[in-house]
Amino acid sequence: MPLQRRQLMVLPLAAGVVGAGGRSARASAASGPGGVVESVPFTAGADGYPVYRVPAVVRTGRGTLVAFAEARAGSSDTGSIVVVAKRSTDGGRSWEPLAVVAGDGSDTHGNPAPVVHPDTGRITLLTCTNAADATEAAIMSGAVPAASGRRVWVRHSDDDGRVFGAPREITAEAKDPGWRWYATGPGHGIALSSGPYRGRLVVPANHSTPPPAGSADTGTEAKYYGGHCLLSDDGGAHWRIGFVDDTPDGVVNANESAVAELPGGTLYFNARDQNGTAPGVRVDAWSDDGGETLRRPYAPRPDLLGPVVEGSVLQPDGGPLLFAGPSDPGARATMAVRASSDGGRGWTSVLTLSRLPCGYSDLVETTAGEVGLLYESGTSSPYERIVFSRIPLRDLRP
Repeated sequence: MPLQRRQLMVLPLAAGVVGAGGRSARASAASGPGGVVESVPFTAGADGYPVYRVPAVVRTGRGTLVAFAEARAGSSDTGSIVVVAKRSTDGGRSWEPLAVVAGDGSDTHGNPAPVVHPDTGRITLLTCTNAADATEAAIMSGAVPAASGRRVWVRHSDDDGRVFGAPREITAEAKDPGWRWYATGPGHGIALSSGPYRGRLVVPANHSTPPPAGSADTGTEAKYYGGHCLLSDDGGAHWRIGFVDDTPDGVVNANESAVAELPGGTLYFNARDQNGTAPGVRVDAWSDDGGETLRRPYAPRPDLLGPVVEGSVLQPDGGPLLFAGPSDPGARATMAVRASSDGGRGWTSVLTLSRLPCGYSDLVETTAGEVGLLYESGTSSPYERIVFSRIPLRDLRP
C-alpha cells in the first residue's frame, strides 16, 4: 500500500465580463500541517445559481487565476446550465465578482476546458452544448437529432480573463461525425513548453461511439466511451483531433481525461474508467509526439484507487507529477493528492485534504513552490461549494 504522509481535515466552509468590481469570497486563515489556505469562490445558492459544478482553473502570464465552473439551475447534468468564471489577482486568497462567460441559459452549456498560450497570454476556452432537454443517455442512444446533440465551441480572452469574446463553433473540426456523446475536458488543457511541438495547445476530450453493428444494445446502458484529444498549432484558431482511443469491447472506457507535460516533452494522460466498478482504479497513457498518438491504449493504474469520477493532473516546475481526486474507492469522498517521481509509473499518497464528500477537481501552479486545487466539496453532498486550496509544494513530495 502507498504511504500516506499527511492529513489535513478541512471544515465546511455582466455576461462575458469577469470581475467588473470589488472582491468576494475571502480566504480563511491557514490551518493544518503545511499551512494550506482555503477560499471558496463558488457556493451553492450564492450569486444567483442553485448549484455550481465541474471546476477548471488556469493561471495567466500575469499571475491572475481564472476559475471556471458550470452554474446550474438544479442538480441535473442537463437543463439550464451556463459557464461562469471568477478572477483572483492575489493567488486565490480572494475572488472578483462572478460573470457568465458562455451560454445564455436556454440550453446546456458546460465542460469548461481553458488553456493559456505562453507567448501571447491568450486564454482559450473550449465548451460543449446540447439542447436543455437532451440527456446524455438519449444522446448516446442516437435518439437526439444532431442539432440538439453535443456541439463544440471556442472563445478567447486577450485581456487577462476580464472579457471573453464571441463563441465560434468548431464541431466540424473537433468531433467525428460518428460520435454521439462528446465533452471537452473538463479541466485545464496545456500549451506545450518545449521541443518540436512548442506552443501547441492540447485539450483532452471524450466521446461515445454507437454500439457494435448487430448489437441489441440501445446504447443507453452500455458505456461506449472513448478518449481523445484536440490539438491546435496556431494558438487556438484551428483545431484537429489527435489520438483516439475507443475500443468497442468495453474493457476500458476512458472518460474525462486530464493531461500534463512531463520534463522532456512526453505527455501524460489520466482518465476515469467509465466501465469501472468499486473499488475502482484510474486508467492512463503516454504520448511522445505531442498528443498525435499514444504509446499504448489507456490501461488500468492499480495504485490510483478511487471512485468513478473526474480527476486532475499537474506537472509543476521543480516538483513531482501530481494527481488529485477523491480517494475513497467506494464513494466520492476524501479528497487527496498523490505524487509520482517517475512520470506516472508509480504513485504515493502525499496529502489528504478532507474526508468530506468531494467530486471533480482541477490543479494549477499558482507560484513557484505552490500549487492550487479547485474542487467540489460539501458536508452532506460533494456539490455544496467549490473550494480553492493553496498548497505548498514541499508538502506534496513523495
